[in-house]
Amino acid sequence: MEPLVEPGPPLTPDQAETYSRHLLLPALGEIAQRRLLAARVCVMGAGGLGSPALLYLAAAGVGTIGIVDDDVVDTTNLQRQVLHGVADVGRPKLDSATRRLRDIAPDVVIEPCAERLTADNATEILGGYDLVLDGTDTFETRYAVSDACAELGIPLVWGSVLGFDAQISVFWSRQGTVPGGVTLRDLFPDPPPAGSVPSCAEAGVLGSLTGQVGSVMATEAIKLITGVGEPLLGRLLVLDGLQQRWTEVPLRPRDAAAAPRQPAPATAPLAQPAPDDAVDVAQVRDALERGLAITFLDVREPFELAGGTIPGSVHVPLAHVMTEVGRRSIPREGIVVAYCRVGPRAELAAGQLRGAGIDARWLVGGYPAWAAAAESAST
Repeated sequence: MEPLVEPGPPLTPDQAETYSRHLLLPALGEIAQRRLLAARVCVMGAGGLGSPALLYLAAAGVGTIGIVDDDVVDTTNLQRQVLHGVADVGRPKLDSATRRLRDIAPDVVIEPCAERLTADNATEILGGYDLVLDGTDTFETRYAVSDACAELGIPLVWGSVLGFDAQISVFWSRQGTVPGGVTLRDLFPDPPPAGSVPSCAEAGVLGSLTGQVGSVMATEAIKLITGVGEPLLGRLLVLDGLQQRWTEVPLRPRDAAAAPRQPAPATAPLAQPAPDDAVDVAQVRDALERGLAITFLDVREPFELAGGTIPGSVHVPLAHVMTEVGRRSIPREGIVVAYCRVGPRAELAAGQLRGAGIDARWLVGGYPAWAAAAESAST
């Protein structure tokens, strides 16, 4: 892909020495380093993910770094938020983050923002940056950041960690990156109700895992800025920290995933995979009538179940489907039909299960399509 940032002025002798290890890499070299020095990157949060990402962005020579964080350092942060120390407890995270980054890269321009980002001010805060890294831990902020980046047309490097599991991707709404562009809402259409999903303070998090994920996020930012390699556009990287396994699953726009792909006739045997292993409600009902063994797998989040489920479903949220432990709870006999609210998460789950040797398909239209068909049949 094309580099995100135009190169800045030629390197000074001091800069050439500082970044000499980058200059030795054929894929980077002097021009790429000049792009990094000219880049403007905003990092949301100076916490568990923001700390390693900020450290490596500053060390890589990113010229201007914005930091948005209105929190103060707490003793419980020190287990993973490596920008801060014991002496910083009770002080604004922006202060300790700025001091540490300038220790690494004295010439870096730090733009601290202590304002809480909301849907109302997100575009104003993020406008003017080349890309954004989101290391925040609240759904309200995550969706506000994603929506603002989509509106501004700038890429978003996104990471999430809870317990021993993590997910990383790059979202970019701009046409030409991924057909139609992919955003956070293509993976999770809506944020869950407040309090329905445990936070790190409630469920815990492995500190070193945030270092792994934050470092990957920094690498993705460097790749986007310089145009080297293949960024995580249209791909979700899932990490099972306990098994130390990385899994990659494809992502595409929600509208494309929800649209049927030339569906086979309703009488087509479900034992024969439909295009892209997608099946519609008519095919599934036909298969049930013919006595095929089908396990319905609901991969939605717990808070979504209140709106109804397909009777007899096994509930395993997508993040757990991506782990070996989670897959053990899914029956291997017969055919597994995964479903979510629309389709993208179910498609990811089905692909993951097929890779594990399970005969899995995904339901086009998700639970709403099933519920609508059931209502129609009863009238």
